[in-house]
Amino acid sequence: MNFYYKEILLFIPFAFILFFFVKKYSFNQNIFSKRVLKSIAPIGFEKFSIYKEYFLAFSLIFALLALSRPYIKGKEIKVNTKSFDVIVGFDISNSMLCNDIYPNRLSFAKQKFYQFLKDLKTQKVGVLGFTSQAFLIAPPTTDYESLKFLVKNMQTGYISLKGTNILNFLKSANSILKNSPKKAVILFTDGGDKKDYSNEIAFAKTHNIKVYIYTIATKKGGVIKTENGVLKDKNGDIVVVKLNPAIKNLALKSGGAYEEYSLKNNDIKSLVNIMNENFKNLATKKEKVIKNNREIFYIPLLLSILLFFMANFSINWRKS
Repeated sequence: MNFYYKEILLFIPFAFILFFFVKKYSFNQNIFSKRVLKSIAPIGFEKFSIYKEYFLAFSLIFALLALSRPYIKGKEIKVNTKSFDVIVGFDISNSMLCNDIYPNRLSFAKQKFYQFLKDLKTQKVGVLGFTSQAFLIAPPTTDYESLKFLVKNMQTGYISLKGTNILNFLKSANSILKNSPKKAVILFTDGGDKKDYSNEIAFAKTHNIKVYIYTIATKKGGVIKTENGVLKDKNGDIVVVKLNPAIKNLALKSGGAYEEYSLKNNDIKSLVNIMNENFKNLATKKEKVIKNNREIFYIPLLLSILLFFMANFSINWRKS
């Protein structure tokens, strides 16, 4: 027999110590003298009292055994899977703090990223944040929970650089995926402020990068809140940032896909489906070993419950 959580077994000696402690300092024996206790106790009380202590002690021991999750080793099953690495880019420029999408563009992008991870299967995912420069948040990994934690705590205030440079992001993503024949990246951005993305398109084609873009902004736009109110330009006018539709060309001409924000969950899934279709013949074959173990925690758990009930709900007959 094997255990998933062997460290819990270390508490079993404490159960024995507790048993001897309870046995030595019995509650009823401390209150009543032996003569009084004998006259008022139910028939067979002394014998049952000893049994009750044993029942409780072994109930606790079996509960600890159940918590340690015992299992019987099964056969190892080898499964062939296909996988490819994906780099996710978060635009963390000041414009992503715009409130035209509740609560703001960056927060909304994070929620879509969580949905993106749910729709994936075996892909390794790396995360970059970018403004005028790109910053590594997490290297490619299948530890999605860690990715969620890192992205959740990612803020624009950590970066002092301004602007949006998608070309630098593509260069960083290309460096991370340098061993991949074709590379997949997905961008969460409002489109930046460029009208011509020909340089980015040329770089993506040269380095076999398929760019999938999820834009988070409205055509009407909104303002950027700061500690001093709303952001203004050097002339004192309020800055209004809108969706930049020019970035759509980068997605389509690189062989990727483009999606504008929505409140639906299947919009991200559609991007994932297109990505999987585009890379199904390029994915790396990997052999995954699945251990077919049989858990038997329910056996000590049932024994623990049974002993607990025997200790607390046994019927005693009083002396007449």
